[in-house]
Amino acid sequence: MARKVIITCAVTGAIHTPSMSPHLPVTPEEIADAAIGAAEAGAAIVHLHARNPQTGQPDQSTEMFDRFLGVVKQRTNAVLNITTGGAPTMPLEERLRPASHFKPEVASLNMGTMNFGLYPMLNRFKEFKHDWEKPYLEGSRDRIFKNTFADIEYILTTCAENGTRFEVECYDIGHLYTLAHMAERGVIKPPFFVQSVFGILGGIGAHPEDVAHMKRTADRLFGDQYRWSVLGAGRNQLPIAAQAAAMGGNVRVGLEDSLWIRAGKFAESNAEQVRAARQIIEGLGLEIATPDDARATLELKGADRTNF
Repeated sequence: MARKVIITCAVTGAIHTPSMSPHLPVTPEEIADAAIGAAEAGAAIVHLHARNPQTGQPDQSTEMFDRFLGVVKQRTNAVLNITTGGAPTMPLEERLRPASHFKPEVASLNMGTMNFGLYPMLNRFKEFKHDWEKPYLEGSRDRIFKNTFADIEYILTTCAENGTRFEVECYDIGHLYTLAHMAERGVIKPPFFVQSVFGILGGIGAHPEDVAHMKRTADRLFGDQYRWSVLGAGRNQLPIAAQAAAMGGNVRVGLEDSLWIRAGKFAESNAEQVRAARQIIEGLGLEIATPDDARATLELKGADRTNF
C-alpha cells in the first residue's frame, strides 16, 4: 500500500495583511469558504485563525471563531485545528482563549520565544488599505514573539482536560529540544505532531540541509513517537513540501504561509495550493490522507468531542 501523506492547509494566519493579496480570506464567510474549499481539494487538516472582518486584523475572540467553526464542521469532515499562536502582538490569555473554549481535536503550539521578522515584506508591498498594516509589519523589527517555558506549559496544562492534541510548531532546532523537555516531564504525550517551519526570519532557514537537519534531530529525539510535517514560508512552500514528502513527511500549505502559487503569481485560493501539493504527493506515488486517516495517525479524540 502507498504511504498516505497528511496535507494541512492554513487558510489565513496572522502574517500577511489584507492589502498584500485580494485572495487572502478576511471575513468569517471567506474563511469558512476557504477552509471548505481546501478540504474538498484534499486537505485532511485545516489550521484556522480569525480576523476582524472590517480591518483584517488578527482576532482571537471566541465570537469571531464561532462565526465559521460550525459552518466548516457541518460541511466537511476535516480536522479543525485552532491556533494558540494568534499574533505576536497578543498576550497569552488572548491567544489561548479559542482553543480553551472550543476544545478542538488539534491546536497549534509555538515551541519557543523568537524574533519573527515580517518587516522585509515592506520592500515588496508599499501601499496599504488599513492604517494598522504598515506599523504591524515594521514593528516586527523590534518585537519578540513570546513563548516561554511557562507559556508553553500553561497552554498544555490548560488544554490537558480537553483531549486536544497539538500541532507543535518548531521554528528551529532548539524548539525540538523544548518539546523533548516537555515530553520527558510528561506535560505532553506522544504521538507528537511536529510541524517544522522553514524560512521565517528569526528561525531556521529553508536550505535542503536545514530540512534534513530538522528531520535527523527529530528522529534522534523522538524515534517512532512523532509524525513529521513541514511548512515552507513564501517561495519555499512547494519545494520544501516536495522534499519532505519524499523523505517520509507530511506537508502544510495555505495562504498563511505563502501568498503565491509560483514566482510572480498569486494563489487565487487555498484550494489551489492544496491541489499543487497533492499533485506533488501523487506524482511521488503516494496517497493523500483522508481526515479519518489523520485522526487515526495522530490518535485524535474525534470531532464529536469538540465544543462546537
